[in-house]
Amino acid sequence: MTATATSTVHVLVGTSPTDAARLPALRSLAADLGADLAFLQLAAPSLGAVLDRYAAAGTHRVILVGVSGGSGGPGVSWLRRIAADWWRTHGDPAPRVATATSYLDDPAQWHQLVRTARDVTDGGPGLTSPAWQDVPGHTRQVFVCRGPRCTAAGAEGSARALVVAMMDAGLDDDDVLLTQTGCQFPCNQAPVVSVQPDDVWYGKVDEDGAAEIVSEHLVAGRPVPRLRLPRRRG
Repeated sequence: MTATATSTVHVLVGTSPTDAARLPALRSLAADLGADLAFLQLAAPSLGAVLDRYAAAGTHRVILVGVSGGSGGPGVSWLRRIAADWWRTHGDPAPRVATATSYLDDPAQWHQLVRTARDVTDGGPGLTSPAWQDVPGHTRQVFVCRGPRCTAAGAEGSARALVVAMMDAGLDDDDVLLTQTGCQFPCNQAPVVSVQPDDVWYGKVDEDGAAEIVSEHLVAGRPVPRLRLPRRRG
């Protein structure tokens, strides 16, 4: 899409790790909607890069509509926060930026979401988050691979099961930080999960396996032998 100095442009924004793995489908959807495409995480172009391009072109207004292909993505307020943070950094004469108030679930919703998008360029303290300031106090970090092979093998369900089991066990970000990543390898063992700094890697982690990792490894401190992958150091 070509920006002009007087145009209002629309950008479809993939927000979840799943969206990074379905780039061709989202590219086709954006083209059908007459929109540009950007991502919040794990794929290019990033939202910041797209907004920078429109700022350099002298675009007047950018309307962002988020889409989330899975439960592992951030809530719609995070799209607003990221956009507002970008605008505060650039300020006038950067384009005016607005975000839709909900995610796009059906292409038929597009025009309504565009019409009701809210400006973020008035700033305000509600558009920042305390979580952006300090490093969490966690003792372990769990990395869930969301590369193409792991996503196809059900990593979204594994990630969701990890979250539920951690909540049931009373674990929060100051205990265990759950992070979804791009490809970690080894793809033939998908879905792959690793626990750091323990340097323990798990393969073929389905939803039951994810719950077992929480109860046995994260709570009781005992890695799960049936899921553990051999680790060869270089």
